[in-house]
Amino acid sequence: MATPLSRTKEALASLLFPWRFMLISLTFLPSTLLTLLRTRDFHSLFSWPLLQAAWFGRFWSWAGPQVRLSAEELVVPLLEGRVVAGKVLPSTNLSSARVPGVGGTVLEIGPGSGNWVSIFSDRYLSPSSTSTESGTTPGTRAKVTRVYGVEPNPAQHPQLRAKIAEAGLGDVYEIVPVGIEDLASSGRVAPESVDCIVSVLCLCSIPEPRKNIAELYGYLKPGGRWFVYEHVKRPLDEGWVMSLYQGFVNLLWPHLIGGCDLRRDTAQWLKKAGPWSEVDLVHPENTPWYHTVPHTIGILTK
Repeated sequence: MATPLSRTKEALASLLFPWRFMLISLTFLPSTLLTLLRTRDFHSLFSWPLLQAAWFGRFWSWAGPQVRLSAEELVVPLLEGRVVAGKVLPSTNLSSARVPGVGGTVLEIGPGSGNWVSIFSDRYLSPSSTSTESGTTPGTRAKVTRVYGVEPNPAQHPQLRAKIAEAGLGDVYEIVPVGIEDLASSGRVAPESVDCIVSVLCLCSIPEPRKNIAELYGYLKPGGRWFVYEHVKRPLDEGWVMSLYQGFVNLLWPHLIGGCDLRRDTAQWLKKAGPWSEVDLVHPENTPWYHTVPHTIGILTK
């Protein structure tokens, strides 16, 4: 049982986490500048968006795997369809599962350096499952037949390609090197053609989020599912002190963490993206009051 002292230490560590994370990010800036100077990439050196993309790509090559380690206990079961009302269902009891896990044709938003790519491989199927999208039962993974990874930051592509090869998905996973706003003109993905959308810690940094979230909704087939694990703003009714503190942190956070915005009302924008047949999107179970970067998790079904 946690003691008052251990709870206090945990709360303090959580409150200090964003400052530590930003400080670590800053340590990757000098090496980014040196690389751009050595390669004479003056265009990126003197363009803040390009410099920020190169800097974040270098930082995320270190931070991404750390984030996966801390989040996979929620994200892996989410993509298996085993998260209901913010709770992870045990694989031995799926009676409460509502929808199948990820499968078929998948649109992955912001794969970055490929931290979650391996989840789309057959190694995450149950031993008895070889099914494609049709006929999959709630709480179980289907076979992924195609993945379109929408990643506009070219600094992330080398590591992303390596993770695709490592997962054995070279014939399945296609990198789409544009932003959501240019996805339609790319001709890669047709409207209402994907079985699943996966967004894991990426909607915080997309441009024009409300518009682009609604744009993504149009790519889902009827009955398609959007799997979500994102950090969100802390509303005032959940505690005004933490809401103000999060706003204070956010004065610096987007500039040091690749344009990420802590104060987006992503859950509400997702719910209003279009008509849903089912919405299960809440905070993970037992989210403590002192989290400066709280999350929302769940599945929305078109």
